[in-house]
Amino acid sequence: MADWGPVIIATVLFVLLTPGLLFQLPAKGRVVEFGNMQTSPASIFVHSIIFFGLLIIFLIAIGVHIYTG
Repeated sequence: MADWGPVIIATVLFVLLTPGLLFQLPAKGRVVEFGNMQTSPASIFVHSIIFFGLLIIFLIAIGVHIYTG
């Protein structure tokens, strides 16, 4: 049986936490901007830290598993 939990969780978080898609933290002129479709090196760093933090919480602390087969 294949465990698809990590693949699905990582894909969803990657799409939702892409800088500039839903929000950008930190933004160029403000702290947070929503839907501006732009990015900066600082926001890439912040979003990657948030991504890995949430990924660790979902996969290790909560233990999300989705089995197929």
